[in-house]
Amino acid sequence: MAEHKRRKLAAIAFVVLAIAVAAVLTWTYSLGPGESTAFLTKIKKLAVFGSISGSVFALLALGFTLIYGVADVVNMSHGAFYMLGAYAFSVFLTYLGFHPLTNRSSFLLFAALILAAVFIGLVGVAVYRLLIHPIIEDTLSVLVVTIGVTLMLHQIMLLMFGDRNLPVRKLLEGTIKPFGVTLANHEVLSFVLSLSLIAILWIFIARSKIGGAMRAAAQDREVAMLMGINTERLYMLTMAISASLAAIAGVLLSPPAASPVLRDWTYPLVMSFAIVIVGGLGSIKGSLVGAFIIGFAEKAVPIFFPGGSFLKGAIALIVMVVVLILRPKGLFGKRVEAE
Repeated sequence: MAEHKRRKLAAIAFVVLAIAVAAVLTWTYSLGPGESTAFLTKIKKLAVFGSISGSVFALLALGFTLIYGVADVVNMSHGAFYMLGAYAFSVFLTYLGFHPLTNRSSFLLFAALILAAVFIGLVGVAVYRLLIHPIIEDTLSVLVVTIGVTLMLHQIMLLMFGDRNLPVRKLLEGTIKPFGVTLANHEVLSFVLSLSLIAILWIFIARSKIGGAMRAAAQDREVAMLMGINTERLYMLTMAISASLAAIAGVLLSPPAASPVLRDWTYPLVMSFAIVIVGGLGSIKGSLVGAFIIGFAEKAVPIFFPGGSFLKGAIALIVMVVVLILRPKGLFGKRVEAE
């Protein structure tokens, strides 16, 4: 029955995509030479920038859906880990001796990224062990506590850094021009790094012994405990992975020349929440599909409707509402992902 529903959903998606492609091609051929070229340029931009945004959004949302699918924790502090990741990257970069004029070593940039991911992973473990674990059976309490953690971390950043800007450096300098679209090397690296980390995590969950334990705990916590799985340690590891992914996304998504401003925790939290709702709570592949849908939708607005750029921040919520109206459980809606 479930397989039949999946095939039906895939068939509907294919038909919708085919109709959309046919409509675009028909419209393109009806345009004049100049208009047709401009339209195709916009399509190229959407394909390139939508893919990059979707990949990093997927990395961000994967951490959110992972801790929910395995530990049944709706982590509202996920956006705070994103924010902390950008700050930690800047701080580690300074302590490692990076200087934009005298020492621009790429090794230092990647070392700072790794240190930031590890540090925020440890922060995630501490938050889980000290604050979430004692109340993990009470979903409402977990929501309240994780929101409180976000506000607390927000205030700590204010106390430590005030309202001054900390620059988030590009991991790579320079630009390339694939398909006639100018791209920063940093964006290309973000795309490759995000997809690589997603693939590694997918293989880890599917093939490793720990990944098997995660799948078992996601299906039934009590049975997993009877099988000898230490769910407390497993949940701490899952939280560490989740927080680390958010930290890396914070570095990849933050504007290179600007600061990870203190309000930035709201944007990643809204994006993560919208993506997992679109894909279906607890579904890893749903989060991946939802991330690319929202990534393309968010980039389509400024590319095709420059005057509607102010709607960019609301696109994720609009897509979420539309999907919920058509399919209340999300595209791959299940209680947990059992694959």
